[in-house]
Amino acid sequence: MRGMDDTLATDVAPTALPPAPGADRYRSLDFADTAATLPAGQSYDLLAAPESAMRWLAAHDLTTPDVQLYEVCAQRMRTLRAHIRALFAARVDTTTPPAESLRAVNEALTAVPTAPLLAWDGARGLRRVQAHPTDQAVNHALATLAADAADLLTGPDADILAACGSAPCDRFLLRTHGRRHWCSTRCGDRVRAARAYARRSGAPG
Repeated sequence: MRGMDDTLATDVAPTALPPAPGADRYRSLDFADTAATLPAGQSYDLLAAPESAMRWLAAHDLTTPDVQLYEVCAQRMRTLRAHIRALFAARVDTTTPPAESLRAVNEALTAVPTAPLLAWDGARGLRRVQAHPTDQAVNHALATLAADAADLLTGPDADILAACGSAPCDRFLLRTHGRRHWCSTRCGDRVRAARAYARRSGAPG
């Protein structure tokens, strides 16, 4: 599945865009946007290395800081991201979603139990616990992200899922305001600047 990975970049701090509208409601949307294409041939990938992937998971309460990630784990995250992006793109374009992407999300959904398990504690008795053994931490994180993506794609917010309208940006957003077509102020400013230049020069806008 290497061909579906986003372009990797190492220096993301100066270029990374802020979370897109809707990322606070859907972690899968923020997950899909962890890689982006920027003007002048620039790009970034917040999952490019195990360390940065670990920081992203911890920041989104999907694992604990003591869990160590390896490259194979970061690769699995990038692969699922590519499939979620493919499903988002199909929804935005109203096209048939790729069968392999549906299969990959469903496999992530069913890889681990997502419901809290029943456990016995001698001091507190029966209780529900969310088991996150270290060796399955990534599986649980991917299952949570897959479930979140499925909720977005099948819920009422699916109708406002959109792709950023400021080329070459390829991030997704929720159109929380009817006229908003871009994922960030930076992208919106670029669109407005291009339109202003087109008006001054007489070129088509």
